[in-house]
Amino acid sequence: MISPADFVQIPLDDWVNSFVRDFLVPNFRPAFRAMQVPITKVLEQIDTFFHWLPMLVFTVGLTLIADRTAGRGVALFSLVALIFIDMIGLWAETMTTLSMILTSVFFCAVIGIPLGIWTARSDRVLLVVRPILDIMQTIPSFVYLVPIVMLFGVGMVPGIIATIIFALPPIIRLTNLGIRNVRGDLIEAAEAFGSTRWQMLWEVQLPLALRTIMAGLNQTLMLALSMVVIAALIGAGGLGLTVYTGLGRLNVGAATTGGIGIVLLAIILDRITQSLGDKKGVQTPSLWQSLRSLFSASKADVGAQSGKPA
Repeated sequence: MISPADFVQIPLDDWVNSFVRDFLVPNFRPAFRAMQVPITKVLEQIDTFFHWLPMLVFTVGLTLIADRTAGRGVALFSLVALIFIDMIGLWAETMTTLSMILTSVFFCAVIGIPLGIWTARSDRVLLVVRPILDIMQTIPSFVYLVPIVMLFGVGMVPGIIATIIFALPPIIRLTNLGIRNVRGDLIEAAEAFGSTRWQMLWEVQLPLALRTIMAGLNQTLMLALSMVVIAALIGAGGLGLTVYTGLGRLNVGAATTGGIGIVLLAIILDRITQSLGDKKGVQTPSLWQSLRSLFSASKADVGAQSGKPA
């Protein structure tokens, strides 16, 4: 049977290799290396703090945060899970993993929330960004590990960059979705009171979209945790390195222990961040109450003016 490949073959792999090796690496590697500086600074501060903090202080603090945000059940689970992680000898690795995750989520939020706001305010921007997000969410994470190593080298920071690329789309999508789903009558009421575009964004749209944005942050956090083991392939440490080393040496016990540590950490962070999006976790200002008080004040002013003697 005749196929198109009998007449024309497209050397896509050669084109990609030529683009990365002959164009990106020689021309842009210094710029990509400079991009590591802010990530390195944030990671060093968080990692140093977590490793300096005593285990008991961290455990009590996170337990209190869990109790405050997610309830006593999650707080008790967090307490038992953290003590268990320390008893199996993975405390230092857990702190390293937590530092990497928080750094990744921080930069995802810094990049993703403004970009999500921009896409919500401009259909043209959304038209450009949406296919990029589709590619980022569907392309296998192993595919962009090689270009990342060539451009950024190996180590924890390149692992964090790979994690940011993998975990960024949900927070952009859900920030856009949350702002676009704000009720039209509330926006019209705010416009009737003379709200500017920035006032509309900060005082109306973002507070009402906060739950959806927090859901996006939660998904970003979970995706970042799922990249822990894959990031270990390019030199990232922590629990992912424990799992990867165990698999490489056929040490089932070490791999299982590291996997259990990742699961426990994921459950704790998931429950806490999930609760932050609930009504009990985040006390957002009620726009309806604000508008009602404004209407009441306006009626009171009108009544006072009408009651004045001519």
